[in-house]
Amino acid sequence: MKSMSIKVLLASTLSLFSLLASAGEKVPSQNTLDARALVKAFGGDLKHVLKTSMKSGGPIKALAQCNTQAGPIAKKNSTSSGWDIGRTSLKVRNESNAPDEWESIVLRQFEKRKAAGESLKTMEYSETVKDGDKLVYRYMKPIPTAGLCLTCHGGDVSEEVTKKVQLLYPNDQATGFTVGDIRGAFTLQKTNL
Repeated sequence: MKSMSIKVLLASTLSLFSLLASAGEKVPSQNTLDARALVKAFGGDLKHVLKTSMKSGGPIKALAQCNTQAGPIAKKNSTSSGWDIGRTSLKVRNESNAPDEWESIVLRQFEKRKAAGESLKTMEYSETVKDGDKLVYRYMKPIPTAGLCLTCHGGDVSEEVTKKVQLLYPNDQATGFTVGDIRGAFTLQKTNL
């Protein structure tokens, strides 16, 4: 009886994989599932800090908190997971978040995919690349520009915010966005031996 249950379970699982494959769906790898969970955690931590700061002290406090907290939040999530976690953009605010060549290519692909009508909610990209003698799994997920983002990243930013941005980020490029634009992307990587 037990072996019959295993056979039924196996057949059901194979049928599900077959159905997904025939529908053009790709079954995500464990690395992809892990990366998605980390993006959710990292993004949630950042969003909490920004929303709390905006409520308690407005955009100036939020800018200051983002400046001092984004790095430690990324480091905390990286340390606890074994992944390298960060953010990047084609128009960075913090120069240390500038994209590498691979990230630049993916960010441009995201823009093309968005222009073709693909939803940012489901858009992502992953690939295993060779780095020297190591295999590295890389993952990116776009960050859509929401209404609240425009306070500091929009085309009509207040003079007070502009001055604070210039003080914290003298080479800022991250303005001029509108709701729904790709503000940047979460970028993750993990070395697979």
